[in-house]
Amino acid sequence: MGTWDIGPFDNDTAADFGGDLDATALEEREALIRGALKRAAYPADFLHTFDGERAVAAAALVVAQHPDGKRTCSNYGPSESLPELPAELRALAVDALDQVLSERSELAELWDDAANGPKWRHDITRLRDVLDPPVPPQEEALFTI
Repeated sequence: MGTWDIGPFDNDTAADFGGDLDATALEEREALIRGALKRAAYPADFLHTFDGERAVAAAALVVAQHPDGKRTCSNYGPSESLPELPAELRALAVDALDQVLSERSELAELWDDAANGPKWRHDITRLRDVLDPPVPPQEEALFTI
């Protein structure tokens, strides 16, 4: 795997995806992001590394436009501006990231064998949690009888 770090654009596939976005007309960039997310969210059977890496990069771009999100800092991501992405992409990005972390993901399998695997999983989970924050545990009401 042509990977040099755990960031969303820190691998050859995601860096190429950033370049593809830059080479695509502004009005077509959303479709490219949506396509990457759909391929990962609804895999035929097994999510291959290529599709997983593109989905993580696409999800990071969705997160960057979320009010609670942070811009992805990478020299390898797109340098051209993106259109305002519709909020509906957030749910699709969550589904894609869930598949990336699943047992059916080649990318997760590869990272599970790497020393930085736990940190990679943590970072993917952080991206996901911006889009779909976990529900905090509710304190049980104490009743006096």
